[in-house]
Amino acid sequence: MPSSRVSPFSASLARLPDRELAAAFERALRSGDGVLGAQAVHETWMRGAFPATIEGMLARLWERAAETIPDWLPMRYVERLPEIYATAARFQADARGRSNLYLVLLDYRDRRDEPYGLYVGMTSYSPAQRFDQHKAGIRASGSVLKRGLEVLAGPTWHLQRIARAEAARIEEALAEALRAEGFFVQGGH
Repeated sequence: MPSSRVSPFSASLARLPDRELAAAFERALRSGDGVLGAQAVHETWMRGAFPATIEGMLARLWERAAETIPDWLPMRYVERLPEIYATAARFQADARGRSNLYLVLLDYRDRRDEPYGLYVGMTSYSPAQRFDQHKAGIRASGSVLKRGLEVLAGPTWHLQRIARAEAARIEEALAEALRAEGFFVQGGH
């Protein structure tokens, strides 16, 4: 199964005590298993581990298993990632289709006290393809073109391949919900 099809959530890891979760991460590093390593990082992150712990895990995983890391694992520490997941999880789609919702991490370190913002969008392309289009200037949002760092695919994992009408509704509602949680949000229209 391609790593991009593997969910950020692993029920087997979620049940592990912290010590066994750390051991699973070490096994993933030894075997170069980016999927297991990413799921271990994700679970550790969702449990509220210290930023230095997550940053260290990310660095080690990217060094040892870069080729097999799923695209939903961020490349850098995002302080409020668990909140982003929780907010996105409140939205569900009933109808299947060809539209995908996506979030892009925006860099505002030069302009704002909170260093990151979010762009909320919808597309018929994969989120990674749409991000590449933004960065190439193709139907680009200025905020993503100038400040886009990476796609945060995990929080909208469950909002892929949905009906266009539902995607449009959820895109707007998700942007508003993230703003209500105090995030600086672009897009969502």
